[in-house]
Amino acid sequence: MTDVAATARIPHHPVVASDAGSGRRRFITAAGAALATLGAPAIARAQASPKIRIGFWPVASALPFFVAIEKGYFKEAGLDVEAQKYASAQQVMEAMLSGRGEGSANGTASAVLAIGEIAQPGLFKIFCTNPTNARFVLDEFIVAKDSPIKSLADLKGKRVASGPGIQNVTLAKVMLERAGAGPMSISELPIGQHVASIAAGQVDAAYTLEPTGTIGRLNGTTRTLEVGVVAKYILGDPMAPWHGGSASLTTEFIKAHPDVAKKYIAAYKRGVDLVKQKPDEARPFLKGYTAIEGALTAEVPMSDYLFSTDFKPVDIAYFQKFYDLFTEKGIFERKVDVGGLLYKA
Repeated sequence: MTDVAATARIPHHPVVASDAGSGRRRFITAAGAALATLGAPAIARAQASPKIRIGFWPVASALPFFVAIEKGYFKEAGLDVEAQKYASAQQVMEAMLSGRGEGSANGTASAVLAIGEIAQPGLFKIFCTNPTNARFVLDEFIVAKDSPIKSLADLKGKRVASGPGIQNVTLAKVMLERAGAGPMSISELPIGQHVASIAAGQVDAAYTLEPTGTIGRLNGTTRTLEVGVVAKYILGDPMAPWHGGSASLTTEFIKAHPDVAKKYIAAYKRGVDLVKQKPDEARPFLKGYTAIEGALTAEVPMSDYLFSTDFKPVDIAYFQKFYDLFTEKGIFERKVDVGGLLYKA
């Protein structure tokens, strides 16, 4: 599959660039690195920092990453971080598999990352998730503002879209079936097209992620049918934590640069802390990275965030229940153990 990435070298709006090459970039071997630095001043070698290419999907839950870039947290830590914008979580995962990326930002579909783990065991470690539910809103079904549809069950026989990728489509199908709509076919659309597709009458509803629902509500074209739907229909409790998106680093990068990885995670945590403690200060950084602009950023609901080092057994259990659904549906070729994917400092 051809990946089209928008690459942002700090600061503001990501710049669109083609990244369709098939060659795999490999890390320099230890011997090669030694030769490359032979004779170089010791201070230059000490200051050198490898480029950290992080893929993101333009959803609100990636906000801590945007904050860390725009507030200069990565730069202050002496890190060379490159933000790569992708049209789907699958493309983020494929960049990590092919060696064109060192990790993912929050909001990257956790189930899609797991497929990468199945394809290449030991590919990555998750260091932060963005658990959401009926309180910390990310996932939702939306319909036209004046639609007579009042519940998910009313979507039976209707035209329903979801974001691209196996995680979005699988969840939409299972949730609709469990809500009483029965087996449904789902159309895959980029989330940026959900509001326009509903407004144009091309689809009747969409399973989408914030800030899409906020955009449609504020421009008067769509309304939210129900939020926190994965927690309710997949995990069985509307307040359960759905770890649907994850920030990660490749295991290869962590092993090659353990100290740099720790610095990156610490700088990323500064972004998370600002989002959790001062959301009004953080929200404007959605601009340029997602489809929402200007004062509208103040209306977007926030996800929660949980670092792997703070996971409790109940968190692992809910995360595992989510993964087990994909094993049950045959999406995963084998069971994926969540505990083994978590980064441990």
